[in-house]
Amino acid sequence: MDAHQVAAAQPLLIGVVLLWSSYGKFANPEQAERTALPRLVGESRATAAYRIVGAIEAIVALTLLLPPVRTVEAVAAVALAIGFTGYLVYAKIVVPEASCGCLGKSEKPVGQRAIGRALLLLATAAVAISADVGWWSAGPGMLLLVAEAAVFVALSAELDRYWLLPLRRLRIRLSHPLAGTASDQTPLAATQRRLLLSPAYRAVNGLLRSDIRDYWDDEDWRFVSYTARYDGRPATAVFAVPHQDTTPESVRVAVVDETSGQTLYRPTVLAPA
Repeated sequence: MDAHQVAAAQPLLIGVVLLWSSYGKFANPEQAERTALPRLVGESRATAAYRIVGAIEAIVALTLLLPPVRTVEAVAAVALAIGFTGYLVYAKIVVPEASCGCLGKSEKPVGQRAIGRALLLLATAAVAISADVGWWSAGPGMLLLVAEAAVFVALSAELDRYWLLPLRRLRIRLSHPLAGTASDQTPLAATQRRLLLSPAYRAVNGLLRSDIRDYWDDEDWRFVSYTARYDGRPATAVFAVPHQDTTPESVRVAVVDETSGQTLYRPTVLAPA
């Protein structure tokens, strides 16, 4: 496997990722409201901007996946990846509660995983610039895509429910959920006390059907999930509890469909009782 074969294989991965991202923007345009776009371009233009980005992604993806092979296609992918990275850094700094809106539905705020994924896309696009044959002629270079795809999956919070959450649920079944502490040494019991005092908990208390089912830390937030039901549908209530802000009003919650991951209920204005 030489450098030219590796470079030739990259457009396949980049094209698939961009098509996936583009599809999510057209299938779930309401996701724009949860991103930093309303702050960046205005609420009235956020959905349109979201779709425009999706259209650009689709065009670049198709040019990468279909012949002929041209350097300008990889250069366009590099420009997109730079834009993605800059936007995510902006969102994390200016609108820290905003979700990524990159590859599908996710309530998680922009974090290091999303930024890392954008940087990985940038790196693969930069490598693709030197390709002089199409991905269909990459030969052994295609083998590297398996590892790269695995890294993309690991960095994609949108896919956690397909592999990471089942692993966490297995861990919960094998050990008591209140045992131990998470990575920032905050006991789960302390997080639970904050939850019980929050307006977010009161907003969905009538929907909950279990005690804490799962929890995990992601940078500045701790996420806690409960089994719930919404309009007769099996659901999961996911609370986001910031590590630094200890006020009850800082806790957020979303109720998502257990099967599809669709957001069923998300109170946006939570006033203290």
